[in-house]
Parts: sequence; structure tokens; C-alpha cells
Amino acid sequence: MTTAALLAATRERLADAPMQGLGVAKVSRWRAARIVRAGEAWHLGVLLLTRGGVLATGEVLRAAEEVRRGYAAESARARADRRAQARRGGFGEGEVVHVGWAELDDDAVESGPLVTVDGVPMVRWSAGGIMPLEAYLDEQIELRYPGY
Repeated sequence: MTTAALLAATRERLADAPMQGLGVAKVSRWRAARIVRAGEAWHLGVLLLTRGGVLATGEVLRAAEEVRRGYAAESARARADRRAQARRGGFGEGEVVHVGWAELDDDAVESGPLVTVDGVPMVRWSAGGIMPLEAYLDEQIELRYPGY
């Protein structure tokens, strides 16, 4: 099976499964920075599967109201600010938002984490880990969308 065919079969399989929000950062002179909705996708590990394409996963966060706290680390403050940006951009409290994703070409021999080895679609799921795409998708669906 080709990468495109495997992804199409996965879309059919997940047709009724809940999707998560895709967001993009918006900066304006007149409004505070925010992350606005740019679509939705099924989260499958290093991949985000949309109804018409496939993306590489970037930053994953949950939208949250801005609160004043003392932070021990600047990174914690930055993460809280990103959660607040998603909330300001229209995502609901606690809603999962994917930001910094990248579009992939499912027909390419190599596109981000998607690769073809000896004609077999594969996915690079970690720095040293590579496995057949079909098995990876099955595993991710079982973990994230049990019953689908």
C-alpha cells in the first residue's frame, strides 16, 4: 500500500473519532498575541492527520486562562503565556491545540517523519526509531482512539 492509501484508510477508520484543534500564532499592534484556529486533525503521535492532508506534529498545549503566578523557570512562564494565547484566540478552556505543525507530502519518498524504504511506507517516530507506517498508525489509533 502507498502512504497516501494508508492515510486515506486511516481517515475512513477515524471518520467519527474526535479531532483536536490546529492553531496558528497571530500578532497584531492592536491586540495581544493569540493563537487562532486553523483547522482540526487527528493526533497520531508524530503525525497529525487532517481530512485532506498530513502534518508533522509541533507544539501541543491546552488552552487556559491567563493567571498571575510566580514561576521558578522562564520556560514555565513562556508555556503559560502560550496556553493563554490559545484561550485568547478562541479555543475553549482545556482544549488541546497543536501549533507549529508542518505540512507533509504523502507522495514524496521522504517528507518529514514519512519515508519510503524499499517501497514500504515508514515513519520516523524518534531520532533512531523507524517502523512501518501501517503498524504505527494501528498502534497510535489503539492508544489514542480505542474502539476505532
